[in-house]
Formats: sequence, C-alpha cells, structure tokens
Amino acid sequence: MRAKQEKRVAYIVLTIVAVIFALPLAWIVLASLDKNASLAVSMPDLTGENYIEVLTNPANLRSFFNGLIISLGAATIVIVLSTLAAYALSRYEMKHKKIFMLSMLFMTSLPITTVMVPVFKVFVSFGLYDNLFGIVLFMAASGMPYAIWMMKNFMDSVPMSFEEAAWVDGASRFRGILKVVLPLMLPGIFTVGIYTFSGCWGNFFVPFILLSSSEKYPASIMLYQFFGQHSVAYGTLAAYSAVYALPSIILYVITQKWMSQGFSMGGGDKG
Repeated sequence: MRAKQEKRVAYIVLTIVAVIFALPLAWIVLASLDKNASLAVSMPDLTGENYIEVLTNPANLRSFFNGLIISLGAATIVIVLSTLAAYALSRYEMKHKKIFMLSMLFMTSLPITTVMVPVFKVFVSFGLYDNLFGIVLFMAASGMPYAIWMMKNFMDSVPMSFEEAAWVDGASRFRGILKVVLPLMLPGIFTVGIYTFSGCWGNFFVPFILLSSSEKYPASIMLYQFFGQHSVAYGTLAAYSAVYALPSIILYVITQKWMSQGFSMGGGDKG
C-alpha cells in the first residue's frame, strides 16, 4: 500500500514538472501560428505567415548556416580529439592520470565568463577576432574537458578482450580501434556529439563577445532582432524559436537509438 502511495506521489510530481515545461513549448507552437500573438496562451488564427517571414529572410537563413558551421565544426573536433584522448587514458597506465582526470573535472566547473577577457585578448592578438573559425576552435576547446571525461567512461565500458581478439586475428591497433572499439563507442560518440552541438548551438555569450560583424552572427544572437525598443514581435519570435529548436531535436531523434544503449557493454566479455 505504501509503495502504491509513493508511486502515486511520484507521478503527481512528474506531471506537475511536465506541465511546467510544456506550457512555454505550447506557447511557442501556438504563437508561431498566430500573426497577432501575445504573451497570453490562446488559440491561434492558424496562419503560416510567421514561418514564411522567418524562412524568407536572408539574414535569418545566414544565421542558421553560421550556427551550423560553428556547432558541427566544434562537435566534429571534440568527438575526434576526445575519443583519441579517452582511448589513451583508458588503455594505458600513466603516472599522473588521476591528476589529469581531476583537472579535467575541475575545468568543467569553470564558468566560461571567467576566461573571456584573456580569450578576447588572445583572439585580437592572433587575428581570430570576428572569425567563425576562431569561434569553432574556442567552442571545441571549451567542450573538451567534459567530453574527455564522459568519453573515457564509455571507453572503459568496452572490454579490452574484444581488442585482444582482433589483434590475435592479425588486426593492427589502429584497425582494432576502427573496427572494434568505435562501433561499440557509438552511444558515447553520439552523446558527446549532441551535448557539444547543443551547447554550441544555444551559446549566445561567446559569439556575441568574439564576433562584431552581423553577417557572421549565429542564430542564437539573431533572436534579438525581434525585440524592438517598445514592442516585441511575438509571432515571428515564436516561429524563429521553433525553427531554431529543430536541429537539436532532429539530431536527438536520429541518434537516440544508439544513445539508449548507454553503458550496456559493461561486462560484455563475460559468458
């Protein structure tokens, strides 16, 4: 009886949390279909004018493209480098490995605002200011500590015996990584990739500080165009927000099959 009551309370709490999170999403969907949208949640006039206005604006399309360059570029760099680092940390005994891992963990707790002043100086000195490639490098560097920490945990769950069996069959270490380790690391790779992509895609502060040309702004900054001095274009803002959320949603839907495998390879060499 007590277990049923606890379960009922848990469902009630989860329902309340779901409703709290669902209301802003419901407003975005309804307001994006209403040309005269306001802050109040109401039935829309069911028009697609807001989406047409957003998707036919060259500045908006350019900002989405810039955001994809930054997010995909940083995610690719992070996945490649963190996988190589995780393999070395997982498979080799190193004298100061524990200190290195604790340093990685400490670096994940540093707020990005604490390093922006020296980073700005470095960017200006090396000619990377107002450069999309520089933003990609910085976003990749800032995402590396957490990615290495996470990727190593996934790498530890891949049994060493699988690689050893490949070596016995004549595979080189690189081929063993490519054919044995990486396929089993897909959950970790997709998790790190989505985490990095979402972090870059939604980052406002870094590009706002390190970019000065409006034509190089990503979508996260272009949200500001809908806020006027005395009014807000709620309908187009909601439509822009809905389109802005699509890449992360699509990426998650595509990769969730592999992500759901999690750490299930642990103990996979038993039997």
